[in-house]
Amino acid sequence: MHDRVERFRTLVASQPENPLFRFSLAQSLDAAGDLTAAAEHYRLCAAARADWMMPRILLGKVLLRTGRPEDRAGARPVLEEALALAIAQDHQDPAAELSALLESLA
Repeated sequence: MHDRVERFRTLVASQPENPLFRFSLAQSLDAAGDLTAAAEHYRLCAAARADWMMPRILLGKVLLRTGRPEDRAGARPVLEEALALAIAQDHQDPAAELSALLESLA
C-alpha cells in the first residue's frame, strides 16, 4: 500500500495540476488509512472540477469516518452537493446511495 501512495505522491509532485493523479493519491491515502491527507486531496479534486461527483462522494465518506464531530458536520454539505451532481448527471445508483447515507445522518 505504501508503494502505491509514494508512486502517486511522485506523480502529483511532478504534475500538481493533474487532478487524476491527485484523485489516485487521495484514493491510495484513503485505502492506507490516512484520512486527513485523503480528505485534503479529495477537496482539491472537487475544487478542480465543479461537475466531478466522485471526489465529493469519497470526501464525504472520509469525513464521516474520521470520528471528529467537525468533520462529520462538514460531510453533510459535501454529500448533498454530490447528490445534486448524481441527480443532474443521471447517476441513479450513486444518487440512491447518497440519499440513504444522508437520511442516516438525520
